[in-house]
Amino acid sequence: MANELRNTRVAALVDNGFEQVELVEPKKALETAGAKVDIVSPQDGKVKGWQHTKWGDEFAVDRRLEQARADEYDALLLPGGVMNPDHLRMNPAAVQFVKSFVDSGKPIAAICHGPWTLIEAGGVRGRRVTSWPSLQTDLRNAGAQWVDQECVTDNGLVTSRKPDDLPAFNRKMIEEFAEGRHDKSTRQRDVASTIR
Repeated sequence: MANELRNTRVAALVDNGFEQVELVEPKKALETAGAKVDIVSPQDGKVKGWQHTKWGDEFAVDRRLEQARADEYDALLLPGGVMNPDHLRMNPAAVQFVKSFVDSGKPIAAICHGPWTLIEAGGVRGRRVTSWPSLQTDLRNAGAQWVDQECVTDNGLVTSRKPDDLPAFNRKMIEEFAEGRHDKSTRQRDVASTIR
């Protein structure tokens, strides 16, 4: 199990205010499985986490968003928190970075409020997803089928609701990331059948 993601590079895209445990625990799980995880951020040098009701720790930024290219990575991790994805979805460079993963069929894992950025990148239409409950209307309005489950997988897209779901989220994320790219034609057929 320790090498199932060997030679896999993962971008963890965050801005200030990400829910700290939603970056730390998935990053640790990915690295234990052999992946190399880069913290990618619009922030320079360090990015600050959020712990439930107060500011958390600072984390070194491995790649500035402006210097990162989606084609250098095999998969994308989108932690939640309220501030983090709200900042990212308003940042055209962040939205384009996420869209590159969506368009290429590379696997994406998003937890809690993380799917907000996916909405802006056009990554949820016709997809079955979950999230923090307050996002369900946003996701449905963007064409997603929202369900209240601890972890939902839809052809390379892994979503979960909250930190309590991290064990299931981490297992499915590693499984999907190990599978690699998902066939775009299959996803397009799935979208067409969901929209009908």
